[in-house]
Amino acid sequence: MSFDIVIKNGRIINGAGNPWFYGEIGIKDGKIAKIKPKINEDAKKVIDASGKIVCPGFIDIHSHTDYILPISRSQESTLCQGVTTAVVGMCGSGMAPIPEGKEDEFKKRMSVLDPVLEQFEYPYHTFKEYLDYNKRKRNPANLIFFVGYENIRWAGGQGGEDRYATPEELENMKGYLREAMEAGAFGMSTGLIYAPQVFTTTTEIIELAKVVAEYNGLYFSHIRGEGETVVKAIKEVIEIVENSGCAGGQIAHHKVSGEKFWGRSKDTIRLIEEANERGLSITCDQYPYNRGMSDLVTALPPWARKGSHDDILERIKNPEIQERIKKDVEKGIEGWENWIRDEGMKNLYIATVNSGKWKDVVGKNLTEITQIKGNSNDWETYFQLLIDNELGVMITIESMGEEDIRRIMTSRYQMVGTDGFGIPASFSAGAYHPRCFGTYPRVLGKYVREEKIMTLEQAIRKMTSFPAQRLRLQDRGLVLEGNWADIVIFNPDKIIDKGTYEQPYQLPEGISYVIVNGVIVVQNGKKNKKSPGIVIRRPT
Repeated sequence: MSFDIVIKNGRIINGAGNPWFYGEIGIKDGKIAKIKPKINEDAKKVIDASGKIVCPGFIDIHSHTDYILPISRSQESTLCQGVTTAVVGMCGSGMAPIPEGKEDEFKKRMSVLDPVLEQFEYPYHTFKEYLDYNKRKRNPANLIFFVGYENIRWAGGQGGEDRYATPEELENMKGYLREAMEAGAFGMSTGLIYAPQVFTTTTEIIELAKVVAEYNGLYFSHIRGEGETVVKAIKEVIEIVENSGCAGGQIAHHKVSGEKFWGRSKDTIRLIEEANERGLSITCDQYPYNRGMSDLVTALPPWARKGSHDDILERIKNPEIQERIKKDVEKGIEGWENWIRDEGMKNLYIATVNSGKWKDVVGKNLTEITQIKGNSNDWETYFQLLIDNELGVMITIESMGEEDIRRIMTSRYQMVGTDGFGIPASFSAGAYHPRCFGTYPRVLGKYVREEKIMTLEQAIRKMTSFPAQRLRLQDRGLVLEGNWADIVIFNPDKIIDKGTYEQPYQLPEGISYVIVNGVIVVQNGKKNKKSPGIVIRRPT
């Protein structure tokens, strides 16, 4: 046999959690054709992996790369950290369906992420058309899609209103959900801190998740609270999975936010363990940083986020409503994750803005910005930012403690995900979270090599075969003959993230090669122009 690629002299970690072994890998027609101690056949390309680890490509179980695809399909930041498959449609928000007649409101909502998304003409309406569209495009990494609850709510339900769905609306949403599942979605996601998802009930989600269960699909959730109510929010995920009968539940980017609540991961991990012990399938993912990232508008009380994009913007221009917002933040609202009260304005850092007027404060926290702008207080700064940028402000939030990060990371039910975007290193928009560039190298460099909280084999399992098992992918996630050749080759002594919150757009060190479906897409740490990725549809 003549191979397309032979990888020689490497230490193979196959992804199952087993110890590494010396071996050589022959790749042909996109798949792993042979694994032997020594391969003597010819190859078009020979890679010398001496001193390096050879392992499966990383499956990013929680990605928002779908937001960026209309702007760029480079995926450089995630490819160069070893991601060969990105799971998108997370936190209840994706890019489809977009029913005819509702395009303008969709574009307006997308403008909060990037003004360019408001100008893009989306050439599809249904979820099937969306997947087919992505299949036709050139993708450097593989893509797996979930359908967002927010999307089906705007398509067939209550939209931005704070009320129960009518029986007719519930049936309409179920119809959109069935269409997505039949098209190849792996399940449904929610983001229960975001409006209008914050207004939904557990009962409504269960009814929709029953449709997901019909297709043996999964329920992924950015839970209703990650601070004061984190335990209650985990219980809600378990209740939804148990009462809907869906295949399993995934707690998105699991964390404990707010210093006064640190330590509660002891309780959340115990809840996950107990759910699995009684026969449910509950898992979580995590990124290895002490800051999250979201939009600044989500710091508003839920009632202030009702309605359309323009409704919210007009509401917060009213001085009387601004005073009501301040009072509700100060006293709190039961069940609401209150960032400003719990984290403080000093821990909310500007990541991206839409208005050039505010570009000089990117990377600064709101308290610093108040001083820079000469404002009377942080609230004046907060409202000015939202109004001038027409809600389009992304922030990073410093909220997590290392003890919880380590406890969650070493849980047997944890897997690694970026919660980030695959973007070019030359991206010009603000300062996105460094997790977009460094999640996997940070785990392997800081937490495995330097802090030794788990073995290399354990960490790689959390990045490869465990997410593949969660998604029921039979032919990815393991270095195994017959599997697709998604492979990462890295130096375990040098791998590390380089991006910071101030300068996040820095590629990591230590990753030599990334291979997707048998094609080299990263060589000597640099991305090329190859696009061998495919759209992977839910196994039937």
